[in-house]
Amino acid sequence: MRRPTRLAYRSRLIRISTKRFSPSSTKTFVMSTPDEATGDLDTVRERLNVVTQETRFSLVQDILGHPSGLPTLKELDYVNPSRSRTTIRQHLQRLVEAGIVERVELPEDRRQNDLPYTFYRISEEGRRFLGDHRLLRAEETLRKVYDRVEKTPEIERYESAPRPDR
Repeated sequence: MRRPTRLAYRSRLIRISTKRFSPSSTKTFVMSTPDEATGDLDTVRERLNVVTQETRFSLVQDILGHPSGLPTLKELDYVNPSRSRTTIRQHLQRLVEAGIVERVELPEDRRQNDLPYTFYRISEEGRRFLGDHRLLRAEETLRKVYDRVEKTPEIERYESAPRPDR
């Protein structure tokens, strides 16, 4: 009994006839074209390039280290004094576009005057990606480091501001 060769591709259905076995028997396999496989690899490579760029990697670490995992732009600016707020905002946007980070807003009925309502967190997709590439191993250490940062009263107030529910 001869079996059809299984191809190591995904996503496209193909039928391979197994005429030696019986004229009417066919098997269905799932495969992708080499272009699709390359596209997946390119997506992973692009995401890794986005995440591991120095400033963005630092921002990911700061988000992971934040006590609630939901820092504001001002808090991220405070713990990255060598970078401008505009630079931080641009890098956060790249992380959002890559699906690693998501921007979350506090519902209007929970907002308070002079307190932040926009926060950043690692998305579920981002958490899976970071975990798959072993970039979440130091999360507890990052929290301990963040706790040791000397904060101004304003940053402490921002840190204790209401956060969106997960």
